[in-house]
Amino acid sequence: MPGTSPDKDTEPPDTETPHAAAPDTEARDVASGHDATPDAATQDNAIPDAATHDTEAPRAAIPNHATPDDATSDHAAPERAPYHPALIATAVALPVALLVGVLVAAGIVLRGPVEHEPLALGPVPAPAADGPACSALLPALPAEFGEFTRSTLVEPAPAATAAWQRPDGGEAVVLRCGLDRPLEFNRASPLQVVNGVQWFEVRDDTAATATWFAVDRETYIALTVPDDSGPTPLQAVSDTITAHLPAQPLDPGELPN
Repeated sequence: MPGTSPDKDTEPPDTETPHAAAPDTEARDVASGHDATPDAATQDNAIPDAATHDTEAPRAAIPNHATPDDATSDHAAPERAPYHPALIATAVALPVALLVGVLVAAGIVLRGPVEHEPLALGPVPAPAADGPACSALLPALPAEFGEFTRSTLVEPAPAATAAWQRPDGGEAVVLRCGLDRPLEFNRASPLQVVNGVQWFEVRDDTAATATWFAVDRETYIALTVPDDSGPTPLQAVSDTITAHLPAQPLDPGELPN
């Protein structure tokens, strides 16, 4: 048709460009309440992980001021405080004290009086056994002479008599008070002074003993000792005699013809 251009009669097709569609898409997303950004999608995908954590066993609550290391230390074994020095000293001293106590008790038992079988002694003439001198001397005699301890005598025991024995028995130390003057004692007899007491010795080699007579007191006193008893019995009895009986002038017998 004259005066009409084909270009004007034909309208160009309405072609949508990718950029023109983007606003519609964003509008739909906004209308539906979804965030179309990639970060939001990533967070939506992380929801199952949060659900997974919810199924784990609950952990102990950690105070605001605590660190994860503090929470871990709560489950560890508590650290023991060091022992006080006084407690350590007591723990060390107590067994030592017990050991010392046992040793002391054993020593007391060993040193205490030892029970012997009663000792039988035969009678001898002792006219002054019931006199004041023997009554003063017998209670004052020692309970022991070193390893010798006081013995019980078989009844009826001789008057004014005492005896001491070793723990294993054997020959005894025997004291007799109130005796007559010994037949062997005369003006020529040798004497020995022990701790203030004058003694006259009579030996018995068969029995391996010696009998010492105190000859300068109100009455005669005899002390029989084994040869292996040592000097202790004679010294101890001399001290007791000196303390309780005053000295008297000698009264020896006549010289033999």
